[in-house]
Amino acid sequence: MKKRMFLSMIAVLFIFSVILPSSIADAAEEKIKMAEQSKSAILIERDTGAILFEKNSRKPLPPASMTKIMTMLLIMEAIEDKKLTWDEKVRTSEYAASMGGSQIFLEPGEEMTTREMMQGIAIGSANDASVAMAERVAGSEEMFVKKMNDKAKELDLKQTKFKNSTGLPEKGHYSSAYDMAVMAKELLKYKEITKYTGAYEEYLRGDSEKKFWLVNTNRLIKFYPGVDGLKTGFTNEAKYCLTATASKDNMRVIAVIFGAPTPKDRNAQITKMLDYGFHQYEVSPLYVKGEKISSLEVAKGDKSAVSLETADKVSILMKKGEKKGGFSKEINVRKNVQAPVKRGEQLGELMIKQDGKVVSKTPLLAKEDVNRASWWQFYKKVFHYFSKTNAS
Repeated sequence: MKKRMFLSMIAVLFIFSVILPSSIADAAEEKIKMAEQSKSAILIERDTGAILFEKNSRKPLPPASMTKIMTMLLIMEAIEDKKLTWDEKVRTSEYAASMGGSQIFLEPGEEMTTREMMQGIAIGSANDASVAMAERVAGSEEMFVKKMNDKAKELDLKQTKFKNSTGLPEKGHYSSAYDMAVMAKELLKYKEITKYTGAYEEYLRGDSEKKFWLVNTNRLIKFYPGVDGLKTGFTNEAKYCLTATASKDNMRVIAVIFGAPTPKDRNAQITKMLDYGFHQYEVSPLYVKGEKISSLEVAKGDKSAVSLETADKVSILMKKGEKKGGFSKEINVRKNVQAPVKRGEQLGELMIKQDGKVVSKTPLLAKEDVNRASWWQFYKKVFHYFSKTNAS
C-alpha cells in the first residue's frame, strides 16, 4: 500500500514537472506571437504608462491616420483653455475641402460645430474636418503642424515628426508605436474624448438632403467589450495601423499596431494584446485626477499658500496574484515659489515607489490661481506679522 502511494506521488510530480514548464513556455511563446504579423507594436497600462509588451516599439514608421490622435489632443487642449467651444461653428476653407482620402465631403464655406467636426475626425477619420479644425485652432494647417511638433517635443517623443494634421503620405512624416501610445495616454486625460472615439456610428447634417452616415473605422468598438477608441490608420505605405484602448475592472490599456498586412490581422493582433493585458495584470487606484495631495507656500501672493492636485489618475500596476505591498510615496515640490501662480501650473511631482524603485510619476498642479498681492494686502500682511512679533 505504501509502495503504491509512493509510486503515485512520483507520478504526480513527474506530470507537474512536464506540464508546468510547458505551460510557462506556451505563455511565453504566445506573447512572442502576439504581434508577429506587424512591423511594430506596444501594449501599455494607461495610468502608470508601464510597458506590458513591445516589438520594435521605437522604430519610426508612417502612422497614417493615427496622426489624428495628436490633432484631437490639440483640439481638446484648445477647448480646455477656452479658446474653442463645442458649439462654435467652424468654417471650411477651400483648402480643407480639397483633402482627399477619408472625408465627410465638406464644401468650401460649409460650417459645422466643433462637436460635428470631432465626430467626423474620430469616427470617420475625416481629412477635410481635420484640416478645417487645424485652421481654426492655429490659423493655418502649417501653424497647427508646428503646434503638433511642439507638443511632441513637450511629451519627449523622440521618434515623431509631423508634416500634416491628417496622416496623408508625406516624406518625413513619421512616428513610432511607443510615441503613439504616449500620445494616446495624453489624449485619454480628457474623459469626454471617448464619447467620440467610442461611438460606432453617427449621422451628420441632420435631416438635410446631405445627411451623412458615419461608421467607425475601428470595428473592435463593436466586437471587443470595453474598447472605446482610439484611431485606425491606413495608407499603401503604412499598411493597416491601429491605436486601440479598452477598459475593464478599473484598468485601461493602450495597444498600438503598425504595419499589419490586412484589417483582419490588425484586429486579431490588437485583440491578443488586449487579452494578454487583462488576463495577466490588474491595477489598484490610489488617487483620482484632481485630488488634493499637498499645499505649498507662495510668497508675495494674495494667498499665503496654494493647494496641489494630481494632474492625472494615480494607480499601482500588479501582476494578477501578486501581493500588494512595498509601495511608498514621495512628494517633491518647487522651492521659493512667488506669485503670480496660475491654476494648472506644475509646481511639483508625486512619485510612487515599489521596493525603492520608481514605478509612477505624476505632476502636481496648482489647484487655483494665486495673484500678486496688492500694495494694501502686502501692507496688511507686514503689519500683521510685526504685530504678532511684538505681542510675543
